[in-house]
Amino acid sequence: MLESKKLELRRSEIRQELATLAAKAEPTEDEVRSMESLDREYRTAEVRYRAALVSEDQERREAGADLETREGREWDDLVSGFELRQAVFHLDEGRAFTGKTAEVIEEMRSAGGYRGVPVPLAAMLETRAGETVAGGTPNPMQTMPIVDRLFAQTVAGRMGVATINIGQGEREYPVVSSSIAAGWADGELANVAGPTAFTTVDKSLAPDSNFGVQLRMSRKALKQSGAGLEAAMRRDMLNAMQVGLDKAVFLGSGANGQPLGIIPGAATYGIPSTDAAAAATYSLFRDAAIRFMLANAAASPADVRLLMRPEVWGDLDGAIFDSGSGITEWDRLSKAMPNTVTTSNALDAPTGSPLASTAVMTTTAGGLPPAFMAIWGGIDLIRDVYTDAQSGGLRLTGIVTADVTVPRGSQIEIITGIE
Repeated sequence: MLESKKLELRRSEIRQELATLAAKAEPTEDEVRSMESLDREYRTAEVRYRAALVSEDQERREAGADLETREGREWDDLVSGFELRQAVFHLDEGRAFTGKTAEVIEEMRSAGGYRGVPVPLAAMLETRAGETVAGGTPNPMQTMPIVDRLFAQTVAGRMGVATINIGQGEREYPVVSSSIAAGWADGELANVAGPTAFTTVDKSLAPDSNFGVQLRMSRKALKQSGAGLEAAMRRDMLNAMQVGLDKAVFLGSGANGQPLGIIPGAATYGIPSTDAAAAATYSLFRDAAIRFMLANAAASPADVRLLMRPEVWGDLDGAIFDSGSGITEWDRLSKAMPNTVTTSNALDAPTGSPLASTAVMTTTAGGLPPAFMAIWGGIDLIRDVYTDAQSGGLRLTGIVTADVTVPRGSQIEIITGIE
């Protein structure tokens, strides 16, 4: 029991005894001395009670801080022990979930919204140490390292795009759209500049787009692979989803179930677009960086991130700026803007005659990322035992709900027509 609680109980007992003695019209000398003794004890207990409250307050704060973070740590610990293998065997053979996997699934199902077996997003995105990943089916009698499929590297995070996880419902970000005017008062009784209305524009994220991956496994694969199937499935589904979501951030059409990406949604998001109609040079991207700085979206060229196709990088690296020193256009660009990323997935291949490509430049201003990619909940793993029932096979579908939005178009610029 806390010391303050003990003192509070003792003070209550003293008050009861004093009330009994005070009710006597003619107390004896012993009763008078007892009242004086109880009064001194009460005053002493009062001082000790206040001191105990002060000392225990810090303990309560520390315990409260621990409770605020304990839930997140416990959930991370559970997810780290999640076994996708158990989900596969449950769907195929009806095995019961055990251990941390059972706790995670029970917790996610309590939130609702899953028709099949819920799989936490963190478990799918996690790459655990020591895993051997296979493109085919390893033989347990002679397991050899098998080379993965080639996937494009993700670039959305490197371009400053923030990935957020939403439990349910929609989320919107009010962004200031007004231009406040400031000015001097022209005279002693004159007014200062204004008034100017303070307005905002709501940028919303809605769970309207579903992205999925389907895997087909034969009965032999299920029986032969065993625990190795978990690593193969998670790695392959992870890479396929990463490539698709990464591409949606920049090239999502906004139609056919896709979210509206940065490049197709330039007009909707208010993103400026410049037609270069020229070869890639350092001055081309330098001028765009200057426009960022003039718009207060960047403080220096180093704050600007640049996304380009590998073909554009090849042209820059092959263009000699100073033949005497061998300095290329790429040398000048990489020195001024070190945050330059190349991709063959998030930008369309060059088209037209002459071939022309597109580049995207972003910056993080005032702590606000240039774009948001929202993912609702985890990955819903759904079982299909009917399509391949005649061969005893199994099909699994992993579905994730995602959306993309650009809160402030002035933090992005698109450069087209890079020949």
